[in-house]
Amino acid sequence: MLAGLLESPRSAAASRMSGPGYWRRLLPVLGVLVCLTRAPSFVRPLWNPDEGYLAVQARILAGGGELYETVVDRKPPLVPWLYEAAFAVFGSGSLTSVRVLAIVAQLSTAVLLASLARRRWGDRAGRTAGLLYALVSIGLNPEDAQAATFEVFILPCTTAAMWCADRRRWGAAGVAVACSFLTKQTGGAVIVPVLWMLWRQETAPRKGLLWLGVGVVAPVLGAALLTTPAGFLFWTVTGSGAYVSFRGSELHVLSRGLTNTGILAAACAGLIPPILRALRVARAGAAELWLWLGSSAMAVLVGFHFFGHYYLQLIPSVALLATAALQILPRDRLVTAVFASVGCCALFLAWGLLAPRPELGHAQRLAAALHHRTDPGDRVLVWGIHPETYWLANRTPASRYLTAGLLTNYSGGRDGPQVGEKYAVEGAWPVFRAELTAHPPALVVDDSRGKPYAPDRVSSLRRLLAAGYEEAGTVDGAVLYARTGPPD
Repeated sequence: MLAGLLESPRSAAASRMSGPGYWRRLLPVLGVLVCLTRAPSFVRPLWNPDEGYLAVQARILAGGGELYETVVDRKPPLVPWLYEAAFAVFGSGSLTSVRVLAIVAQLSTAVLLASLARRRWGDRAGRTAGLLYALVSIGLNPEDAQAATFEVFILPCTTAAMWCADRRRWGAAGVAVACSFLTKQTGGAVIVPVLWMLWRQETAPRKGLLWLGVGVVAPVLGAALLTTPAGFLFWTVTGSGAYVSFRGSELHVLSRGLTNTGILAAACAGLIPPILRALRVARAGAAELWLWLGSSAMAVLVGFHFFGHYYLQLIPSVALLATAALQILPRDRLVTAVFASVGCCALFLAWGLLAPRPELGHAQRLAAALHHRTDPGDRVLVWGIHPETYWLANRTPASRYLTAGLLTNYSGGRDGPQVGEKYAVEGAWPVFRAELTAHPPALVVDDSRGKPYAPDRVSSLRRLLAAGYEEAGTVDGAVLYARTGPPD
């Protein structure tokens, strides 16, 4: 029964209601629900360092900087460009504009999932998929679920790829896959279920494969040409070897992975039982949805970092699989799943509204000290992993490397032995030393606070401080160093 239900989207589509009335009723409900679940995102100026990194990048780009040259990160360019565009229209003093864009992204994902489910299994399934996704979409630590960062903007792209593939629009599906990759590399994993659908649906798949390939390659090539091809290739593909290794940090990352898996499982408490129940009834059907879930799980595993926001990629496929399962189960199972999801959503909503953010308070106090001790045109160096300090202080970074992570391999919260100058991104230290020599920062902030990348463990930085700086105070454990030589 499950096999027939899941593998016959065309017959299900033929029986559904037609006309615009369905969407006129559903869209306002989804819109209100998504706005409600995203409300906590507006109660903090920042949720995590990724938002701070993107905000600093956007300001540098708006000032004439060049991605992968003036400012660098191990990410594709789409989200930095999105931040830059939002700041250009609404100003860079607040993240409200990108938080609104995050609402648009989540609503778009919910609508696409509703459309996918409706086409396959009918009207009720469409409503179920959209509502379940909106309810579960905040089911992580608020600093992961509420931040307007990469994974939030991946979701409409990956879901659009599946939506287009379901309609055999292979060129458009390829563009959506490319947008997923250009948002974050792991978004490209959606190519796996898309290729499966192409193979299953096309009697002569070569033409479809050609259109899919063109759709994928053209936007990626265009992005590379708009930046610098060599820089694009290095920072998005070839320059992350040390980042994806977790030797020496096994217990640390395993603990993080288990914790975030448990949090998401709790959020999906209403969805997991019907999926397991349906599997016991019949194991066939919906291979592309399982492939979507499996490829998204592999995207979470890549790099062995297991940050909570990585898990957002799992939620659309889980919502669709739960929707599929609920079609063959008694109606009371649907009511139970929805009410359980509402209860979990309320808990995560309260968590987002009430959770303290001590690191944000530290960054704000540190930024206030930088603002007080430097002039607007001064360059400063914050040696730490909180780039939001630059944005909050409205000061220009002294280097293209906005955190110590790229210079020490502390990226991703490693706590093992592979942290230090010799584990930096290839070629980073010569560039870093040249930048600080050409434009010595007016103030250096050691915000390591006992972490393994502290200056006493990084010889080049230690020599820099000894040669031209003196201690000028502390803020919450961060040490400030003022330049002793003449201004540049």
